Amino acid sequence: MSARIVATTTDSAAASAESADPCCAAPLPVLGRDVTVPLVTGGEVTYAALDYAASAPALQRVWDDVAAYAPYYGSVHRGAGYLSQLSTDLFENSRVTVAEFLGCREDDQVVFTRSTTDSLNLLAAALPADCQVFVFETEHHASLLPWRDARVTYLNAPRTPDQAVATLERALADRDPYGPALVCVTGASNVTGELWPVKELAAAAHAHGARIVLDAAQLAPHHPVSISELDVDWVAFSGHKLYAPFGSGVLAGRSDWLRAAEPYLAGGGASRKVARRSDGGVDVEWHDTAARHEAGSPNVIGVYSIASACKALTEAGFDELVARERHLIAKVREGLADVPAVKVLSLFGDDAPRVGVISFVVEGWNSSHFAAALSAEYGIGVRDGLFCAHPLVRTLLGSDPQTQGECGAPEAAPGEKSLNAIRVSFGAGTPDEHVERFVRAVKELVADGARWNYRTEDGRCVPDTTAA
Repeated sequence: MSARIVATTTDSAAASAESADPCCAAPLPVLGRDVTVPLVTGGEVTYAALDYAASAPALQRVWDDVAAYAPYYGSVHRGAGYLSQLSTDLFENSRVTVAEFLGCREDDQVVFTRSTTDSLNLLAAALPADCQVFVFETEHHASLLPWRDARVTYLNAPRTPDQAVATLERALADRDPYGPALVCVTGASNVTGELWPVKELAAAAHAHGARIVLDAAQLAPHHPVSISELDVDWVAFSGHKLYAPFGSGVLAGRSDWLRAAEPYLAGGGASRKVARRSDGGVDVEWHDTAARHEAGSPNVIGVYSIASACKALTEAGFDELVARERHLIAKVREGLADVPAVKVLSLFGDDAPRVGVISFVVEGWNSSHFAAALSAEYGIGVRDGLFCAHPLVRTLLGSDPQTQGECGAPEAAPGEKSLNAIRVSFGAGTPDEHVERFVRAVKELVADGARWNYRTEDGRCVPDTTAA
């Protein structure tokens, strides 16, 4: 990036005052940390954003970097002007930054996409003929659904990490015919937060001649992810979960399948040469670099924001970030354990390592009603529903995993039973006060009930303002 583009970053010393525990680092400054929201019971409160698993707030550092670059904005790769050249350098340097953040191998490619979903659909379009795909039913729909043109084997939810590896090994050994295969697995569950044995699953895949793609959407914001150390073939993640704004993502990894595949999108940028034929048709020579799958004018600001987030997390130090998150996880889990009506959902058990994602149900409560009360009466934002991981949530709730459901709350009135759950999630920008307020709110709602009346509107539970 040009030396002329200088961001005024937030003073980390000021942020350190927010740390309530001397054993832990301060939360990283994020946008929205001082936003106040109205309470249905009257007054306002600072908003507690506890839905990081859906979208994490942008880091102040990222926003400052983007704002500093914005006046220099220009179209990349094809412009002769100074700002175009500057933007091209920034775009390609961002690719290098992301490759370093992911521990890419020398011949790996970093392709910029719109999201994790887009990345995995791109890879699905690049699969060789007759490729078999193996995916656990525990995956987010972004990992579960893109493989429509392949032969897919869906594996049952394992109950231990060892069982996950054994289940995959059996499935790969039994495949027929024995041809190209791909395993798709999450690094951290978007429902339970539990860490998956990625390195062991990669070893099992490679031992049986298969490749593996890691959905790191929930892992990369919380833990270091190294393609080379984990020995995975590809990694996919989204910027909006990595403390960057919406609309950008990454697919990084081996280049051979990507080079051999038809471009994900056909158009400018993906093509090296285009010429008319004598018969009136068109001959196209496509790029064999990452540009092959980046047709059109790219999201330069989105790409730069991902690179900025990668730098910010690296400089903050994942050891510090992990230690602080474990501190917050312990606060939440210990608080919920004090409420007998609360059941925390888990595949691998209470002792399984996890990131800051915890889902639960409350006896006697419709999950949409509970989440609505947390928001309206306490200013706490959580998620309720099936979290775009329907088979997993159904399995964890003890219902038929084949039962259909919606990503949002079902149309169930307050107090009625619902086959969905509540998810609280947090990360590098979460102060202690937010999780402490959440735990207090859960205990008060279970003990005393909601202080307001609620009704169902468009499938969601909302405060009944007619009662005011």
